[in-house]
Amino acid sequence: MNPNNHLMQLKDKHIFILGLMKFDSEIESTNYTIARQLAKHNKVYYIDNPFTWKDCIYQIRSQGFNRRKNYFLSNNYEIPDPRDPNLKVVITPPLMSINWIPEGKVYRSMLKFNERIILSRINQIIRKYNIKSYIYINSFNFYYPGVADRLSPELVVYQCVDPLVFAFEKKHGIISEHKIVQESDLVICTSKQLCEEKKKLNKNTFFIPNAADITHSSKALEENLPTHESLQNIPKPIIGYFGNIERRIDYELMRQVIDQNRDKSFVFAGPVLRSYVPQWIFEKPNVHFVGPIAYQQMPQMLKGFDVCVIPFKKDEVSANIFPLKLFEYLGAGKPVVATDFNLDLKDYTGTTVMYCNDAASFSEAISTAINGADEQQRKDRLSIASQNTWERRVDELASLMNRHIQLKHGIARQPTLIASHEEVNPTKGESIVTID
Repeated sequence: MNPNNHLMQLKDKHIFILGLMKFDSEIESTNYTIARQLAKHNKVYYIDNPFTWKDCIYQIRSQGFNRRKNYFLSNNYEIPDPRDPNLKVVITPPLMSINWIPEGKVYRSMLKFNERIILSRINQIIRKYNIKSYIYINSFNFYYPGVADRLSPELVVYQCVDPLVFAFEKKHGIISEHKIVQESDLVICTSKQLCEEKKKLNKNTFFIPNAADITHSSKALEENLPTHESLQNIPKPIIGYFGNIERRIDYELMRQVIDQNRDKSFVFAGPVLRSYVPQWIFEKPNVHFVGPIAYQQMPQMLKGFDVCVIPFKKDEVSANIFPLKLFEYLGAGKPVVATDFNLDLKDYTGTTVMYCNDAASFSEAISTAINGADEQQRKDRLSIASQNTWERRVDELASLMNRHIQLKHGIARQPTLIASHEEVNPTKGESIVTID
């Protein structure tokens, strides 16, 4: 079957996406990647996560502020994506900084004022292009739960990407997200555990996991691609981690692994959130922090890794995580060693990833990966990666949205979610969500 069949069912629609991530973030985001994929067959307007006045003050010299400042109060508020003429980034005027206000009537009143500014931009676009019908997606921007209340879309969708972990998220986010989930026509979650949680509030909740841009990470396979310059003087073998260095990493496990493997170099590529990272790790002679790496340079970094790792803590937060880097690693053909933080991942990686429950098994898996690599294993990794692409995931999302538009207008039967892995096997390329 043509893998784009379902996506083609959702064609020539106008889709507004209010995203949590900035469109020009150096780190690949689920929010904007989905916008780009949907724009292949639809007109997509990505409402960039609004700057607040506080952001403007503190980031006045930043590249992000300077890129947006001429769009804040101008009638020219759309930034075309040069990769796709169907995708436009919409910049709103700055909003009030209100997260410091205690939860209650005052906060909710101020929030409505901010939401009216976002709505004003959306309505400007609706009038400009004479849009008669459209889809509204809140892509994990739980800060603005009331935007959909004053719109009349064909479908309201909420995409839940992660659990709310940090205090500033929970302060108002728990109440706001509860409202969004309850009032959406369709809720999409990127982990099974999140799906079970949200389904208690909205029966139309489905699980579609994250994926990766395999066409990008697979550039690491090109013979003439140089390794990243930051790795040039680091001794091999290199055990690498690509991404944010923060609270999710199991530092105690890594302390033991690093000490047990003094003959190997451990490279952490990404921004460091110092408040979560213990001082001892900076003092290890075989540990190297190379700083933030632009997403465009990710293939060069992965090419220099001999083994890629995902050493996340095993806790209730990590159990909700379906990391993008997993399939990026596999798409680069690299062996992957991970902790068993979310065993649902096994259903999508088969035998290509080694999941470990302690430092000893983690070290053993690293040695096995270095000493036992062969061409067939590399092909298996690439095969798994090819079955977990954004094209496939957005195909499934588009199919669900199309079906629920029909349901909302009373012209289709109720879809069912196949959740049993005895019935569906994603590692063999079958769909995660199917419609009866």
